[in-house]
Parts: sequence; C-alpha cells; structure tokens
Amino acid sequence: MHSIRWPGIDRRSLFVGGASLAAAALFPRGSRGGTAAPVREFTLVAAPSRVSLVGPPHPDTAVWSYNANIPGSEIRVRQGERLRILVENQLSQATTVHWHGVRVPNAMDGVPFLTQKPIAPGETFTYEFDVPDAGTYWYHPHHHSAEQVGRGLAGALIVEESEPLVVNRDLVWVLRDWRLARDASIVNDFGDRMEVTMAGRIGNVVTINGHVPEKISVLAGERLRLRLINAAPARIFGLEFRDLRPLIVALDGQPVEPREPSDNRVVLGPAMRADVLLDMSGTPGATASVVDTFYRDFYKLVELEYGKEPLLRAQPLHAPSRIRSNTMPEPDIDNAEKHTAVLGGGMMSGRGMMMGMSGNGMGWSINNVAGTSHDMTPMITLSRGRSCVISIRNETAWFHPIHLHGHSFRVIARNGRPTRDREWLDTVLVPPRETADIAFVADNPGDWMFHCHILDHQDGGMTTVIRVA
Repeated sequence: MHSIRWPGIDRRSLFVGGASLAAAALFPRGSRGGTAAPVREFTLVAAPSRVSLVGPPHPDTAVWSYNANIPGSEIRVRQGERLRILVENQLSQATTVHWHGVRVPNAMDGVPFLTQKPIAPGETFTYEFDVPDAGTYWYHPHHHSAEQVGRGLAGALIVEESEPLVVNRDLVWVLRDWRLARDASIVNDFGDRMEVTMAGRIGNVVTINGHVPEKISVLAGERLRLRLINAAPARIFGLEFRDLRPLIVALDGQPVEPREPSDNRVVLGPAMRADVLLDMSGTPGATASVVDTFYRDFYKLVELEYGKEPLLRAQPLHAPSRIRSNTMPEPDIDNAEKHTAVLGGGMMSGRGMMMGMSGNGMGWSINNVAGTSHDMTPMITLSRGRSCVISIRNETAWFHPIHLHGHSFRVIARNGRPTRDREWLDTVLVPPRETADIAFVADNPGDWMFHCHILDHQDGGMTTVIRVA
C-alpha cells in the first residue's frame, strides 16, 4: 500500500465530518400524457463560489460548485420518474454533466465530443431522461474532469424505491478530499505529471458533505440508512465502523443480499457507492468512530456521538430483507462475446511504465492505446442485445476503478475464480496485477465511455469507447 505525504496544513483538517446536503426544490410538472412518467425539473448552475470547508479560523475556500453548494444540490426523485435538468454554465471554461450510474439515453450521457458538444461559458443545456432504477447515484462534469471535480463540482442523485427499507433516517454522505494550502485555498497544481502516472491527485483534507465537523449526532437504538458516495478525484476509502456492525444492502445503487463487509471495512474507489444499514447499538452519551484505514496513514474520519435521549427502542429491528432488484437484463454468460481490456502504463509498472510520455504526453492505456477526448475509436463494437464478458486485466502497479457508461454489469470472476455474489456494479475496483471479469447485456445503443475513474488516469489515457449498434 502506498503511503501519503500530506502537504502542509494543520492536522485538524484531516478529520472531516458532514452536514446535510442542500436539496434542490422539486417542481412537479404532471405527466407527459397517457401513462408517461411524471417530470421533475431542476436547475444546476455551475459557477465559482466560496464555502467554508475547514471551518474557523481558516478562511472560506474558493471552489467551483453547483448552486453555490458543496456538494451540489441533492436531486432526489422516485423510481420511474422523468428528470429534466437545466444546466447553466457560469464557469470560465466549458463543462458537461454526467449522471453516473444512471442508464440514460446516449445523448444525455454528458461526455464531451462523444455524446454532446461541451456547454460553453454562458450557455445552457437541458438534460432529460427517465430514471428506470432505484438507488444511490451521483453527478459530475466529464470535461476537464480532474480539475473540475477537484475544484468541487459533484452532487448526489438519489432514486427512491417504491418500497423503501424501514429505517429511522436516510442519510447521504458525499465523501471526497481536497488539496488545500495553509490558507485553505485549493492548490493549483492539477495535472502534475508524476501524480498522473501514480495514484493521482490525493488531497490532504477529507470532507463529508463539504464540511469538517468532528462529530455527527445519532440516537441510541435508531437504524440509519447511510448512502456513501465516493466523489473524490483519486482517493480510495476503506471505512471501518468501530463498535458497530454495518450491513451492506446495495452497491453502486444495485441491491445485494444484506451482508457485513469483508474485514468489517467498506472499500470504495472513486465513483463507487454503498448503501449501509447501521443499527446504533451504543448507549446514550457514548461515541463510535468511523476510521479510514485504506492507506498506511489511517485517520479518524468522524465520531458518531449518541445523544442523551433514552433508547429509541428496547430491541433492534429485525434483519432487513433484500431490496427489490432493478431492471437490468441478465447476461447470457455461455453465449456471450468475450473480450479483454488490458490496463497498462504508469510508474513502477515495468514494461511500458511511461507509455506514450514522449509522444502525446499520456501515461496510461487500455489495450496499448492511450485514449483522448478528441480521438475515441471504439475498442469493441457490440450488436444491441448481445451479451458481453470483458476480462479487465490490470498490468500496472496501481489500483483502477473502471467505469462503464450506460450499463450496469455483473462482476462474475476475480483472478479467474467465480465471485460469490456476482454483484451488479457500474464501477469495479481492480487491484494491481489482478483481473476482474464483468458481464452485461449491451441493450443501450450508442458510444459509451469505458475508463478509469481516478480522473488523472482517465485524462492521462486510460479511457476508451464501447459501441452498441
């Protein structure tokens, strides 16, 4: 595991907690006629703003945000509804918005030069699509991704089930990190070539919902549904809930059989999500720590502090039932097309460790090709409705969270061994020198990005296109 060298800022700013997300107002517009889904309308304004990330005595931080909020305004709708979102760009550079994990039509996917023209400064673009699947998703730009996400552009998109789990509270934690100077300003060293070819831009300040409180209040006996979203440009989280027994009920928005995480640690690469049930089993006045232990320099993320109120219930709720599955078609593994995606490049990766650095300046590749936003020739072309298995082989010295747009996939094997749960994901974390086999039905037509979600790796060439025709 690679240790982190923290730039100079006092250590208090490493211990980051959360406040509630600011929610955008919903404006029901009725149906679109007949049995069409109800339409929910939102506006997202991407613009510079100032927010208090670290808190007093540090000054506010100049960020880029949606609707002047860090994270951006929470979008929360019901499964089956239709979204219409007006995006207004008040930034100094072009942008787009990608709806991560939602199986949108290709023209609504928010990938510049592939699915749409970038939204220029001063211009607007309206995204409109149905939300077929319940779950925890998020949104972020896909133009100059490392810098725009690194400066703050990201928000939660929550699609509620028609039959939600029985909990006392439904909480969203948007996790991310920042690289801040001592005056709490964002360090302007995006695209550092050494970092691009290593773990990416790891920050020195970790936040939950854009704030740094040391404690979050809970009630003894309550059950929480905690929706965890990793919106960091590069950081991987490995969260341990000390003195608690978390149950994972969904990954990347897709239901799983409720189960405790391996080694009592919830691991989330960039862009990955997990819905976790927490039964607050401590006594009034007690505390429970949430610790991030993924890297060698582990730290306390936040303290959960029990209030002085009496126990909410004498006996815990029954074990939760599985959330109803979403609508993904089941891949036909036996008759699927088979493909391989070899992840290459980066420092300390042996042969090809600096792939293309002397030519196009890229440090990463998929199948020996460094992808760019202006030249994205499809790696694979699939017939619509065809099942596909892709073996992702990581030949580098670094972790890679690999994301496929427009689809969810089953993880059917790791290192040649079948997985126990065959979980549905849209982003799979592939450790160094390991493989992950994914399977899906190519039922969503268009050209879809397939890339590493460590955004420096994506911008550095670890990106390609899968075409569904």
